[in-house]
Amino acid sequence: MSFQRILSTLLVVSIAVAFFSCSKDIYKENNKAHKKAVKEATAFIQEIPKTKAELDYDTLSITDEWIGTTNFSIRKPNYVIIHHTAQVSLQQTINTFTLTRTQVSSHYVIGRDGEIVQMLNDYLRSWHAGRGKWGNDTDLNSASIGIELDNNGSEPFTTAQIESLLVLLKRLKWKYGIPDANFIGHSDIAPTRKVDPSIYFPWKKLADEGYGLWYDEDAVFPILTYDDNLSIPIENTDSVAQQSIDPILALRVIGYDVSDPQAAIRAFKLHFVQIDVDSALTQTDMRILDNLYKKYL
Repeated sequence: MSFQRILSTLLVVSIAVAFFSCSKDIYKENNKAHKKAVKEATAFIQEIPKTKAELDYDTLSITDEWIGTTNFSIRKPNYVIIHHTAQVSLQQTINTFTLTRTQVSSHYVIGRDGEIVQMLNDYLRSWHAGRGKWGNDTDLNSASIGIELDNNGSEPFTTAQIESLLVLLKRLKWKYGIPDANFIGHSDIAPTRKVDPSIYFPWKKLADEGYGLWYDEDAVFPILTYDDNLSIPIENTDSVAQQSIDPILALRVIGYDVSDPQAAIRAFKLHFVQIDVDSALTQTDMRILDNLYKKYL
């Protein structure tokens, strides 16, 4: 082999090694900053409160005596809130979540190919939910795990993505004992601001696996049976006799913030109806609502 060929080969190898090293270390400084931030946050947990005497009876001191107990634990998430990123790629979302000025983050991001990227320890408080309400809880960031799906909001979610999501949800539900009803969407908790994870999200599939609730289709869409034993489900129940329910009260029972009734109705339809979300409640929608709110009682 000629000297020139050897030199060329070494040059190609060097460039490849350098590229690989750079690609592996692209978030080196970010991860270093993350470790520093975690250290600063845990310092507050490790702090021993000072007594009045130790503070020379400062007017703001309240502790007469400090006695530690071992009967405690740390933040335990009780909800999972699912989002779509409304961005064009997994990489763009990760960049957004690693910029300090954006002030947004999530525990997990799942790519279209099913890749799961974890960005925060489950016990840390992510900034994903923002201003919102579910039931009486007005600080969902403190009580939830945030999961972002790489999706622009106007396209179906990929099979690989949903399969990875189900694996992740199985782990979270098992580890933290999260109730079925507490797997919800961003639009559920922020109906006046958000529409994610969009009408394309397969809520029924998740509910069938135990992540979120769904209505009983047999109850909502009755079966017509003819003399020849042919059974046909009624796909539109607008002409079927209805029970009288207060839709706003039912939405409130489920957990929706009904301070803006139209927004609450739209959020409900985004999750459970997924068609004509901007229209008023139809009789079929009312049957779905009536069947659902009883599950949340």
